[in-house]
Amino acid sequence: MTREYNYTALFELAEEGGFIVTFPALPGVITEGDTLEEARAMAAEAVCGYLESLAKDGLPAPAEDPLPSVPLIRETVAVAI
Repeated sequence: MTREYNYTALFELAEEGGFIVTFPALPGVITEGDTLEEARAMAAEAVCGYLESLAKDGLPAPAEDPLPSVPLIRETVAVAI
């Protein structure tokens, strides 16, 4: 039986180019891609691999993000001391 899981992925521009992808609900699961499209594909692959590894070890999947997700707002705060 196939089950769909939903996790929020955060895409950050990498200094050397491309994107680094992390998942707030899955600490330690990190991937990257040269383009946003590639980063999305790598993100799906990373989550799938992680969940398959947990299942193989008889462990439950982490709690999923609630749907619908609340949009994230990311800003840079500049300070001078």
